[in-house]
Amino acid sequence: MRMITAEDVAGALPWVSLVDRLERCFVEGIESPPRHHHAIPRSDGEATMLLMPAWEKGGYIGMKMVNVFPQNADQGLPAIAGVYLLCEGEHGRPLACIEGSELTRRRTAAASALACRRLARADAESLLVVGTGKLAPMLIEAHAAVRPIKRVRVWGRNPAKAAGLAEEYAGRFDCAAVEDLASAVGEADIVSCATLSSDPLIHGEWLKPGAHLDLVGAFRPTMRESDAACLTRGEVFVDTYAGARGEAGDIHQAIEEGAFTFESIRGDLAELLRGERPGRGDARAITVFKSVGASLEDLAAAIEVWERLADQREAS
Repeated sequence: MRMITAEDVAGALPWVSLVDRLERCFVEGIESPPRHHHAIPRSDGEATMLLMPAWEKGGYIGMKMVNVFPQNADQGLPAIAGVYLLCEGEHGRPLACIEGSELTRRRTAAASALACRRLARADAESLLVVGTGKLAPMLIEAHAAVRPIKRVRVWGRNPAKAAGLAEEYAGRFDCAAVEDLASAVGEADIVSCATLSSDPLIHGEWLKPGAHLDLVGAFRPTMRESDAACLTRGEVFVDTYAGARGEAGDIHQAIEEGAFTFESIRGDLAELLRGERPGRGDARAITVFKSVGASLEDLAAAIEVWERLADQREAS
């Protein structure tokens, strides 16, 4: 069994190739049971263990174990850590143990980019990233791989972190940190949120006609990045119905407020990509993509890593 490092993962997952792999897997289908959540009480706050299995019919088998420690931010550490075990499908033998944090960040951002490729306007040039964690730079790069991004703005609760991230990308884009979130949302063609917020950060009244809202961070019913107006104003899509029903706090809380219904969701990614549901209604429509992550995405990314590294081994 091969051990695959974070550096190997990063080198084996060019954005467009990863987005294309995800699209193929959503269209062709992968068995993806609901993920298992296990709360881990700690003296400094609750942590969560996630177990996410998936398999192709007659193909690869995989499972990711992820530990989510929000309190790690206080020590300057990533909130998410994990590993991915990839097996061959004929006999179930392990092939590789893949560093899971880099895999997770890249597949999460690639799923947002995949939705963006179908839902955001083709001429979308300005991106606002809300959040300054390890996923934030991935979202900048992934969205820029599928849309002609020229202007990037970064907002975070910690202005110094926002400024630092903006400085990293100043050589590639018109990039700056912002403190006025409402104004920044109102100017952005794409708003991408990756936070652990429990209260709405994005208000629907701020979104301009034609905007695309990408909601990544809230992965439990108690978490939320948008208010109900974002959903009522928008054409709402999800990564999977099962994930949205079980975990999408933005949707759950809007439903509890009586402002939204689950039936109002326009479609999931598989339906959108197969052409079973229409995408953006028109140029002025506001589109919303809510993701909580799916084991299909992890397996797709792990397969892409394994096969690209195998091609490199054969070439050498």
